[in-house]
Amino acid sequence: MKRLLNTLFVTTQGAYLCREGETVCVRVEKETKLRVPIHTLSGIVCFGQVSCSPPLIGLCGERNVLISFHSEHGRFLGRVQGPISGNVLLRREQYRRADDLQAAAAIARNIVTAKVANCRTVVLRAVRDHATTTDTQALTKAAAELGRIAGALQQAGSLASVRGQEGDAAQTYFSVFNHLIVAQKSDFQFRERSRRPPLSSMNALLSFLYALLAHDVTAALESVGLDPAVGFLHRDRPGRPSLALDLMEELRPILADRLALTLVNLRKVRASGFTKTETGAVVMDDKTRKQVLVSWQKRKTEEITHPFLGERVAVGLLPYAQALLLARHLRGDLDGYPPYIWR
Repeated sequence: MKRLLNTLFVTTQGAYLCREGETVCVRVEKETKLRVPIHTLSGIVCFGQVSCSPPLIGLCGERNVLISFHSEHGRFLGRVQGPISGNVLLRREQYRRADDLQAAAAIARNIVTAKVANCRTVVLRAVRDHATTTDTQALTKAAAELGRIAGALQQAGSLASVRGQEGDAAQTYFSVFNHLIVAQKSDFQFRERSRRPPLSSMNALLSFLYALLAHDVTAALESVGLDPAVGFLHRDRPGRPSLALDLMEELRPILADRLALTLVNLRKVRASGFTKTETGAVVMDDKTRKQVLVSWQKRKTEEITHPFLGERVAVGLLPYAQALLLARHLRGDLDGYPPYIWR
């Protein structure tokens, strides 16, 4: 299994990243604030007014270190990557499967089934952990509906049918999401999912975590030789990492949603860390963003037993493990794509 490397998050506005030999240097106002050996990094994530020198970009390209750029508030802007490597035959098979709607539906069905199952587990964990402080009746009812949808997905033969079931599951899950919040409820009340821009503090937190997950999944797909832009559930659209969005579906409930709920329920983030702009968008301040990044990195170092691989793996390697399993399926080593289902 691949070794879990670090991700360098740069949030200081005006920071300049450059190369010194085999080291990434972070400079602010011409003063070097940090030096990180390139071999310890898997990615660099820049927020806001952060720039990189061409020599550093070249070094990252040679070492397969993905650099992504986001707005100060977490919206993905673009990424820089080195020459595309990997097995061209694998990519051609990926494209053939994506063009074959029946084959694409089979992969999408497994991904969405895992997403629904993982959403159900998040809901049931709340019933177990917060039985006296939340509406267990509503959560139990939603869990039953998610279980029904997961079963119905096994009969979904077309992409349209899979997407329809996914839409029903998302509506059911987010209709009870507010019941999963058991602290600071008035400050982080969740009514509906909103993005571009997020219109509430909880939506801002979720969107930020989804952006971090998208970076990690994209890097994982690149590392196993797959094209992040060609998906099965999400179809081709210029500039959209459709396959990364596909693979994120099964991981969002357990990696992003659970962490967002933990941060709020344990009061690690506060309402004072969020402000509403003139456009109605809700954004995080620097202190809150750094707290979220620290928690995200810590969560990635935790270990779980992968149900399919039967190995202990760091949570941060789940995107890589699933990308690897998808590549094995496309090569014909596995009959079907085994998604990650949280136990």
